[in-house]
Amino acid sequence: MDFDVYTELRSHLDPNESLLWAGKPQSGIVFRNSDIFMIPFSLMWGGFAIFWFVTALASGAPFFFAAFGIPFVLVGLMMIFGRFFLDSYMRKNTCYGLTDKRIIIKSGIFTKSIKSLNIKTISDIEYTEKTDGSGTINIGPKNPFQQWGNGMNWMPNTKGNHSLELIDNVRKVYNQIIDLQQKD
Repeated sequence: MDFDVYTELRSHLDPNESLLWAGKPQSGIVFRNSDIFMIPFSLMWGGFAIFWFVTALASGAPFFFAAFGIPFVLVGLMMIFGRFFLDSYMRKNTCYGLTDKRIIIKSGIFTKSIKSLNIKTISDIEYTEKTDGSGTINIGPKNPFQQWGNGMNWMPNTKGNHSLELIDNVRKVYNQIIDLQQKD
């Protein structure tokens, strides 16, 4: 168990609660399935916005006409590059804990958010595993449109269900959760 993660979660434990597992998501830039759509779309958006802005400036159009393109250029740059760095930074500030009673998800950049999920009341749980044993545990009913939004976690309020994202030994953690659910 990672000592730093344990220390970060210790203050959120109840007095009679024990931390069975703690971890953090994979760090760095991550490409997701949704990037098959997002990368071409962001390049088209950003390319057109930059073309609009440069053409408006070069043609001597009124300043307002050229300035109209600035927000679109900024959104395009965020979709092309910024989302990868923001997603990485968000995962860097996220940690997960599994206790004998609940799952704890601590996340946030400017303000910390603590999500506590009671083990006994979790209805749907599934995991995806990569060949190296890492993966993601999705908790709660699956939204059929969520798959397309998985690369949009950098945008506010776009994260679907709760998940323990990009963790090591995903099957081991999943089995621990299932075992805890079946205990009486």
